[in-house]
Amino acid sequence: MENLNLPPFDVKVDFTGRFPRVYDSLRRKLVALTPEEWVRQHFVNFLIGHLGYPRSLMANEIGIELNNTRRRCDTVVFDREGKPLVIVEYKAPEVTITQEVFDQVVRYNMVLQARYLMVSNGLCHYCVRVDYNGKKVEFLAEIPPYGEL
Repeated sequence: MENLNLPPFDVKVDFTGRFPRVYDSLRRKLVALTPEEWVRQHFVNFLIGHLGYPRSLMANEIGIELNNTRRRCDTVVFDREGKPLVIVEYKAPEVTITQEVFDQVVRYNMVLQARYLMVSNGLCHYCVRVDYNGKKVEFLAEIPPYGEL
């Protein structure tokens, strides 16, 4: 798999089946190792291991209903009251982060109403803070530690 702009960690990959699988510590199971999943596992590890995001307040592949269609948010981080705080959308490293990618996470946020939205392809990472009262969105220079959210 491709080197990413994220800290390395001890990835648990299983090559015994037809296709390689990676251990997802949030879902507590092996999942197909795709380029997007490679990004997800590294980004989740970065949030937990380097920015203090509590593993117990994070979930992968959260189902939502949007316009009578079932969708899945890649990762959702919750606040201590159990409300969605951050939505993270991942793309494979070869996928350019465009307005279309941001539109996707914004659509998910119409349902969840999180205060932070993040997008990463493993090489470029973006974070925006949503100010519902001021009706504006602010791009942040860095992904904030959990304690600063």
